[in-house]
Amino acid sequence: MSKQDLSVTAKLINGGMAGLLGVTCVFPIDLAKTRLQNQHGKDIYKGMIDCLMKTARVEGFLGMYRGAAVNLTLVTPEKAIKLAANDFFRQLLMEDGMQRNLKMEMLAGCGAGMCQVVVTCPMEMLKIQLQDAGRLVHHHGSASAPASRSYTIGSASTHKCPSATVIAWELLRTQGLAGLYKGLGATLLRDIPFSIIYFPLFANLNNLGFNELTGKASFVHSFMSGCVAGSIAAVIVTPLDVLKTRIQTLKKGLVEDNYSGITDCARKLWIQEGPSAFMKGAGCRALVIAPLFGIAQGVYFIGIGEHILKCFE
Repeated sequence: MSKQDLSVTAKLINGGMAGLLGVTCVFPIDLAKTRLQNQHGKDIYKGMIDCLMKTARVEGFLGMYRGAAVNLTLVTPEKAIKLAANDFFRQLLMEDGMQRNLKMEMLAGCGAGMCQVVVTCPMEMLKIQLQDAGRLVHHHGSASAPASRSYTIGSASTHKCPSATVIAWELLRTQGLAGLYKGLGATLLRDIPFSIIYFPLFANLNNLGFNELTGKASFVHSFMSGCVAGSIAAVIVTPLDVLKTRIQTLKKGLVEDNYSGITDCARKLWIQEGPSAFMKGAGCRALVIAPLFGIAQGVYFIGIGEHILKCFE
């Protein structure tokens, strides 16, 4: 195996391990984000803490990890593709991938965002259905809200919380592969701007801590650069994430709309809930993405993938 092949393999290992560790740490906050973005008004949850407390009380500790299995299964290829693709495009567009060129860095981030969506879209499609199921149980039992509709995909209908396998199978059976890629346009619309903002911002922040003796920034500086860049990018693209979440949610309450596309979703959200609705879950997103990418950059800094490969040499 050549040095270049080893480098790519190490990046894939680092990206995958960072994704697994990050998701395990922040998944409950991500669940709160999905439920807050999907609810109309504040009938059920008043905020992130209220959502997590009610979830833990009604559904137990494991309820906060509803849908985590999907993420843990697919986050390895997703994060591996995202981080490795960004490095690949940086090398391709900027010779050694090290010099500062904002336009090329943004283009590399765009390429990474487009590559990762192959895994991100179906992963989040399935995850959102499982995360939101608990909110609909609360919605169904709320005296102030009407009962929610039955979960329906094609001819399948049940009041029980379905598994990811059931949802995926029904989507494939009734709608084909396109069913798993519902909201693809909205996912691209969110992930490409995120990557365009995050990767150049991280690279430039990380470069501020460059140490000539070691040839790189310190671990703490890389970790903090990932956290800061991730949280800023996450908050900026929150309106696009809200649209994606609404479009990909299959099961609705009686008072909740279905959407024919991005424009229809944005129009209804603006008219019915006001401009503030576009920032629902912004705090949760920052709290999820910051440590997620801080951990990712930390894993890259330590070079866990490189150490693992050395054991097999």
